[in-house]
Amino acid sequence: MNSSIDNIQKILMEKAVAFAPKLALALITLIIGLYIANFVTKLFTKALGKKKVDTAASYFLSAIIGICLKVAVCLSVLGILGVQTTSFIAVLGSVGLAFGLALQGSLSNLAGGVLLILLKPFKAGHVIEAQGVIGKVESISMVYTKLRTPDNRILTIPNGPLANGVINNITSQSTRRVDFTFGVGYGDDLKKAKEVIFKTITSDSRVLSEPEPFIAVSALADSSVNFVVRVWTKSDDYWGVNFDGIENVKLALDENGISIPFPQRDVHVIKDL
Repeated sequence: MNSSIDNIQKILMEKAVAFAPKLALALITLIIGLYIANFVTKLFTKALGKKKVDTAASYFLSAIIGICLKVAVCLSVLGILGVQTTSFIAVLGSVGLAFGLALQGSLSNLAGGVLLILLKPFKAGHVIEAQGVIGKVESISMVYTKLRTPDNRILTIPNGPLANGVINNITSQSTRRVDFTFGVGYGDDLKKAKEVIFKTITSDSRVLSEPEPFIAVSALADSSVNFVVRVWTKSDDYWGVNFDGIENVKLALDENGISIPFPQRDVHVIKDL
C-alpha cells in the first residue's frame, strides 16, 4: 500500500517538475502579454487623441483593441500550457456569431455611431436634415443621435440608418444663400419693378455685399414676369432675411403701384333667351 502511494507521489512529482517550466513560461507570458496589451492600448488612445477623435469613439475603439489583445494573450497562455486552443477559438467564433445575429441592429447602430464620430458630418449644435426630419443636434452617442425639432420635440434617431443615409448639414457653413422669386404683372414697368425689388432686398443690413447680390428675370410665366433674387447672409440670419424680405418687397411693390398677379378665372354666363 505504501509503495503504491509512493509511486503515485513520485509520478505526480515528476509531472509537476515537467510541467513547472510550462507554468512558469505561461505566467511570464501572461504578465508580459497583459503589460504589452495595456501599453499598446494606451498608445492607440494617445494617437486618437492627437488626431482629435471624439472622446466617446476613442474610448470605444481603445476598449475593442484592448479586449482583442488580451484575448490573444490568453489564447497564447493556454497554448503554452498544452491546451488545444482550436476548440476555444471555435467556441468563441460561434458565440460571436450568435451574439452578432442577435444584436444585428444594435451592432449596425454602433458601427454607424463610430463612423459619425470619426467622420464628423455634423457636430452637436448643427441643424441637419436627415431621415425625413429637420432638427438641431443635441447629442451624439455611440448608438443614437438626438435632434431637437423647431417645435421643441426630441427625436432619437438610430445611428445605423443615419450614417448610411443622406445628411443635409444646414448650419455647418457660416453663410447661406437666400433665394427669392417675385412675380409682377405684364403691364407693369419691368425696369422699375426690378429696381424696387433689388433695392428693398439689399437694404436689409443682414444681407452681405460679398458675394454680390443677384437679380434677373427668370421666367415669363402664364400671368406674371418672374424675378429671381439671390443674396447671401449669415446662417443665423437666414430665416429672418427670408421672411422679412418677402414682406418688405410686397409692401414696396404696393407703394409703387406695381401689381403682383394671382390666379384668376373669368366666368361667362350665357342666358337662354
